[in-house]
Amino acid sequence: MKNHMNKSMRIWLIVATLTVVAILATLSATSTFWFPPSPHHWPPTHNIPGDIEFFYTAKTVVSMINVTLLIFLLLTYISMYRKTRSEFTIGLIIFSLVLLFYALTSNPLIHWSFGYYAFGLGPFALLPDLFTCVALAVLLYLTLKY
Repeated sequence: MKNHMNKSMRIWLIVATLTVVAILATLSATSTFWFPPSPHHWPPTHNIPGDIEFFYTAKTVVSMINVTLLIFLLLTYISMYRKTRSEFTIGLIIFSLVLLFYALTSNPLIHWSFGYYAFGLGPFALLPDLFTCVALAVLLYLTLKY
């Protein structure tokens, strides 16, 4: 019973953390304070037509959710490795780290902080991160279930 309560509490902690991360990512992605137009890069962001606001805001939120899910997965796999010392768990840790680096480097906040701007991709900017998010959610669910 205690183990079930511990799993239930862990799931609620993950859901609460993901909610907070999504809200903070939305606020930071929609804030124009963080990303002033740069005169050194083409094209300037203020001349980009309509879809950039929604798709890149959504991409930022999904990417931050992916980072959070990967941190939970990584911590879970490190805990598993401490208990089992299994080589397979080392593979899962490396897999999680590589996906974490992918999620960090695909985040538009990171791109913008280095002065680069993606534009004109429409939904294709968001779809890879959305598919990754679904895969990570399934992986985290299965990891916590067993």
